[in-house]
Amino acid sequence: MKREDIENKINDFLVEEFEIEGSKISPGAHLKNDLGLESLDFVDIAVIVQKEFGLTLKGEEMTAIHTLQNLYDYIDTFYHKK
Repeated sequence: MKREDIENKINDFLVEEFEIEGSKISPGAHLKNDLGLESLDFVDIAVIVQKEFGLTLKGEEMTAIHTLQNLYDYIDTFYHKK
């Protein structure tokens, strides 16, 4: 999967599932501070990542993801390991 595809899928579900304005979405956006996501939202993100990308995010891995860039990078790294 291309990096652009990963970013588009992530961005699309943030807009659709969490009703985040597209203008707020950028690689440097902090998931909590900028996008207003809460702890329970991270569970939803993990479920969506599992469904869309076949990647299981563990709790300790999610705690290291603070920005959209971190999330993109994590998923992209998973695909390049295959």
